[in-house]
Amino acid sequence: MSLTETRPLSVAVDIGGTFTDITLQDGATGRAWTAKTPSTPHDPSEAFLTGVRLALENAGESAARIGRVLHGTTIATNLILENKGATTALVTTKGFRHVLEIGRQDIPRRANLHAWVKPRRPVPPSRVFEVTERVAADGTVLLTLDEASVQRAAEACRQAGVAAVAICLLHAFTAPAHERRVAELLRAALPGVAVTASVDVLPVVREYERSLAAILNAQVMPAVSTYVRRLEERLAEDAIEAPLLLMKSNGGVAGAASIRRAPAVTALSGPAAGVVGARAMAEAAGVPRILTVDIGGTSADICLMQGGAINLTQRGSVGDWPLPLPMLDMVTIGAGGGSIARVTAEGALAVGPESAGANPGPACYGRGGQRATVTDAHVVLGHLPTALLGGRMHLDAAAAEAVVRREVAEPLNLSLHEAARGILAVVDSNMVGALRVVSVERGHDPRDFTLVPFGGAGPLHGCALAAMIGIDQVLVPPSPGVLCAQGLLSADLRAEFSRSVLPGRADVAAIEAGFEALLAEAEAWFLEEAVPPAARRTARVVLMRYAGQGGELPVPWHGADAAADFAAAHRALYGFDLPKGQAEIVTLRLEAVGALPPPHLATLPPGRGAQPHATQTVHFESGTAQAALYDRAVLGQGDTLHGPAIVTQLDATTLIPPGWTAEVLAHGAMLLRRS
Repeated sequence: MSLTETRPLSVAVDIGGTFTDITLQDGATGRAWTAKTPSTPHDPSEAFLTGVRLALENAGESAARIGRVLHGTTIATNLILENKGATTALVTTKGFRHVLEIGRQDIPRRANLHAWVKPRRPVPPSRVFEVTERVAADGTVLLTLDEASVQRAAEACRQAGVAAVAICLLHAFTAPAHERRVAELLRAALPGVAVTASVDVLPVVREYERSLAAILNAQVMPAVSTYVRRLEERLAEDAIEAPLLLMKSNGGVAGAASIRRAPAVTALSGPAAGVVGARAMAEAAGVPRILTVDIGGTSADICLMQGGAINLTQRGSVGDWPLPLPMLDMVTIGAGGGSIARVTAEGALAVGPESAGANPGPACYGRGGQRATVTDAHVVLGHLPTALLGGRMHLDAAAAEAVVRREVAEPLNLSLHEAARGILAVVDSNMVGALRVVSVERGHDPRDFTLVPFGGAGPLHGCALAAMIGIDQVLVPPSPGVLCAQGLLSADLRAEFSRSVLPGRADVAAIEAGFEALLAEAEAWFLEEAVPPAARRTARVVLMRYAGQGGELPVPWHGADAAADFAAAHRALYGFDLPKGQAEIVTLRLEAVGALPPPHLATLPPGRGAQPHATQTVHFESGTAQAALYDRAVLGQGDTLHGPAIVTQLDATTLIPPGWTAEVLAHGAMLLRRS
C-alpha cells in the first residue's frame, strides 16, 4: 500500500441504511465537496461508486488524482444483526460443546427476568464438533492434540455443508499451538471454507466471548471478503488506483488485507467514523467535552468524549451478542428518521426500532411507504423544507399527513399536529435515555458537556435533546449529514493486540515481557500497512479488576503504579475502591497507531449578516410560528441567527427553536446556545 502526496485528493464513503454519504477533500487546500445518494442494499458497491462519481463531478476533478479511498461499512453489522451470515460450524475442545448454549447468567438491560428467553445461538449444538486435546490455564499441555479427531470434525463440517468454521479451544490464549494446528488441518481438508481461529481474533480469557468472536468473524468473512474484492475491482475499473482503507470499530482504519482476515473488527465501522469526525470538529471549535448523537435513518449512536480522548471498551455488543473486540464505547438504539410509529395493542404510542429503511422509506419520500415515521412527523410540523438533496428529492407533505393521521392521530383521538409531536416526543425520550447511559450512569454530569448532533436527522433533534437533558450548548458540524464520511478523513491507521495473563501471577517483569511480544506483532502490522517509522505510535494498557469481579477496567501501564491508577478509575465509576493488594491484571493490550496526514480545515470568510431567503410555517409545542429559512452555503464566519429558524443544506436540516441563537464559527460549525 502506498499513500502518496502526489495525488492529493482523498475520498471518504459512508454507507448507511438509507443514504450513502461521500466527501471528497483536497489535502493541500482543505477544500471539500460532498455528495449524497440513496443506498443500494442489494449491492452497496453500486451506491459507493455512484457517490464517488457524483463527488468528482461536483469538484470537476479526475479519478487519477485520488490518493486515498476510505470507507465505513455496515456489511458485517447487518449480517450479524439479521443473522444472515454464512452457515458456520464451531470446533472446540472435547467436553465443551455446550459453552454457547450455557452462555452467561445476565439478561438484557430492559428485559423481564421471568419472560426473557435466550436468543437462538449463531451456531446450534448440531454444528458444534469436538476435538480431543486439553491445555491447562497456565499453558501446560495436559492432552496432546489427536489429529484424527480433527479429520473427523472436518468430515462432519463437510456433511453439514458449512461455508465457515470457527475454532475455539479451551485456554488457547495461553498456548495457541493446538488451535493453529487445527486451523491448518481444517483449511487443508475444507478448501473454499472460511476458517477462523479464536487466537487470531481475540486471544484473551473467557471462552464464551472468545467463541462468539471467532464465530461472528467466520460468519461474516465470506461476504465481507467478497464485498471488499468487488470494491477494489470497481475502483480499478474507474481508474482509481488509490489504496482502500476501511474503518474499524476502534475509530481507526486498516487496509483491505487486514479486514479480510478479521472482518468482525468493522462491526461498528460507520458509527465509529462519525465519532472521529465529531472529535475533529470539537477540537477546531475549542470544545473539550462533548456528547455525540448520530441519528441516521435506522439508529442513533451516542458517545461521550473528554479532552479529545476516545474511550475504548471490550464489553461491547452487536445485537444480542457480546463482541469483546476493542471498540468505541458507545450506545446504539433503534431510533432514526425512518423509525416507524405505531399504536400498540395496549393503546400506547411506540416508535422504533423497526425502520422503513431506504425502500420504501418514509411516506413523504413518495416511494410507496405506508407507515408513519419520524421523518413524516417532521414534515407534518413544518421542520423540513419542501425538497432534500439539493432539490433532487421532493417531499410529499400530503402523504406524510395521511399516514400520521391514519396510523397515529385517529387511533389515539389526537389532532394531526399533536400526533406528530407525540411521535417526536417518544423518539426523543428514547434517545435521552441512551444519553443518560453514557453520561449520568457513568458518573458524568451532562450539563458540563456540549451536544454534537449529526447524521441526516441529528440537527433536527439536537436542541430538543439538549433541552431535555439540561444542556445549553449544541455544536452542529459544517456537514452534519456526511460527518461519518468526513470522520474517515480524520482517522489514523489503528490496531490493538491483546494477551491475557493469569490473574495474580504476573509480576512487572513478566508483564513487560508480554508487552514486548505484543510489540513484535504490532511491528509486523506496521510493515504490512506500510507505516513509516516516524508515524508509528504505541500505548500500553492493562485491563484490571479486584479479585472476584467479573469485569475489568482499562488503565495505562506505567509500571508498578498501575494499581493506583486502577483504584482511581474504579472510584470514579463506582464510588469506592479497595486495598491495593486486591487489584489484579487480567489482560495486556498494546494499542498501535499509524498517523496519517490530518485533513486541512478550511476557514470561512467573514459573514455579511445572515439573511433569510424565505419563511415557513412551523408548528411548535408553544404555538405556530413563521421560521426564517437560511441557506447554510452562504453563511459566513460570525453570522448570527435567532430562532425560530431552519438552516438548509445538501446533507441535513438544522432546526433552531424559539429561544435558541446560532453563531457560525471560523471552520463552519454552528454553535447554538439556549437563552
